[in-house]
Amino acid sequence: MKIGLALSGGGIRGIAHAGVIKALEEENIKIDIIGGTSAGSMVASLYAMGYSPDEIFGCFLANYPKIMGNTKFNFFNGMKSFINKNKISNGFRNGKDIEEVFENLADTKQIKNINEIKMPIVIPTVDIIESKEYVFTNRIPEGIKNSSYNKYINDISIGEAIRASSSFPAMFNICNINAHSFIDGGALDNVPVGEVKNQGADKVIAVKFKGEDVSDKSNIFDIVMKTIDIMGNKIIEKDLEKSDYILEIGIDDVGIFDTNKIEKCFEIGYESMKRKLKELKNILNN
Repeated sequence: MKIGLALSGGGIRGIAHAGVIKALEEENIKIDIIGGTSAGSMVASLYAMGYSPDEIFGCFLANYPKIMGNTKFNFFNGMKSFINKNKISNGFRNGKDIEEVFENLADTKQIKNINEIKMPIVIPTVDIIESKEYVFTNRIPEGIKNSSYNKYINDISIGEAIRASSSFPAMFNICNINAHSFIDGGALDNVPVGEVKNQGADKVIAVKFKGEDVSDKSNIFDIVMKTIDIMGNKIIEKDLEKSDYILEIGIDDVGIFDTNKIEKCFEIGYESMKRKLKELKNILNN
């Protein structure tokens, strides 16, 4: 039986996925196929390249401040730049740091291109000009209809694939690769259950985050993230039905920029999966 794991986006909360994988490994639940969107693509790629969950945590700890930068500077100066330049591709950050960080991490494993990864992996992104989902993968699924075949891209560097899937609009520049203008894959496929299934998974575990609560103390980013959660959940509703188990992780008081709460997110992911292991095993065994 092949087990697939589909990991959602979620900003800094995404490191919780590594905690989930650690809990699965401790119970000898082997992941054969993996997919992830945005922050989920970061964890999925590192794991598929051979990094352990603890090493993935270390990678986030060392590199996430570089990826996100000084958030106060990003907001005030980035917004001014964003408004003044008034170009469709401009965000608070250009996203090159994401690409460089993951190119370096891939290079450590002597990997450059996604097609060099051994474990089947899928990373969704969206071409905003075409309004179409594309999937970076090392293995184009068998039996895919001709009309869907051209959405798969298997010749791209790890850094570019992750950057494209993580280019959250306005926060990061649109990721222009060849003729494509890619934005965050969460716009259409935040938990890539269907694509993991297409890779031959017999059972798929989906991991997503509970929507953040909004109150009179919420800032603009809290409201934006809540809005996206509402829209995203509706979009992925049918895809989630294809999964065999859904782990929903609640992480309170952790904003998209809270890089000082990486350890908390990792631990919550680990404990959330630990609490559900008996339930999960029953489903996998049936």
